[in-house]
Amino acid sequence: MDRIDPVVLTQNTGDTTTGNNYIFDQSIIKKTERLPFTIKVVTGLADLEKAVDMRRAAYRRHLPEFADSMAVEAADEAPGTVVLLAESRLDGGPLGTMRIQTNAFGPLAVEQSIHLPEWLGEARLAEATRLGVAGGMTGRMVKVALCKALFMFCGQNGVDWMVITARAPLDREYEAMLFGDVYGQNEFLPMAHVGGLAHRVMAKPVAAARRRWAEVSHPLFGFVFETYHPDIDVSVPGADAPSAIRNGAVAGLVPQHAALA
Repeated sequence: MDRIDPVVLTQNTGDTTTGNNYIFDQSIIKKTERLPFTIKVVTGLADLEKAVDMRRAAYRRHLPEFADSMAVEAADEAPGTVVLLAESRLDGGPLGTMRIQTNAFGPLAVEQSIHLPEWLGEARLAEATRLGVAGGMTGRMVKVALCKALFMFCGQNGVDWMVITARAPLDREYEAMLFGDVYGQNEFLPMAHVGGLAHRVMAKPVAAARRRWAEVSHPLFGFVFETYHPDIDVSVPGADAPSAIRNGAVAGLVPQHAALA
């Protein structure tokens, strides 16, 4: 897939730069901070099952019937997809998870329900789905760290736009992170691939993320862009990984030669 035309990015974001590498500029890092949990890319079935257990626990708080039906999904193992898992450093228990699907090998999950506008259809995209975190203060911290991990993954893999779908009132959290509506303002659309539930479709340009957060003095700017967190690692296994993982058989990891490289 070709990179998005700079003119398209400028028209839809007001930006005149399209490079993603500077989203995490090491020159502005002010401190190193350890977290009480780690975030990594799932690399085996045991970790994937822990991520699914976390999904069930999180979804059960709002959609209990749907949560009970959750299992490892085909999308978890699809090429161009990674599953993130947050685990406690104390006991290794799961605290959060997120799936990131790119369009390197095929359409995003959201495209089962809607047709994306042309300015997104021509770009390199990553859709965040199946977000689930523990309850309480720990869960809120894990959610912020998972969102940072999403930014990091997109910046490292040449993604142009982050895409999410969110039901009310969770959409307000993404709005606070400066995601914008893909369609009408505050417009909710039924998502056929998730049982017809109405979701708001939102997107965020990767290249503009850091600048936009700085312009509004976002309260999480320091955490996301000025702090090095060694406990967040979104790298995918390299040549020394088991062949099944390199080929995407376990977690659908993006091959080194793929369009995102």
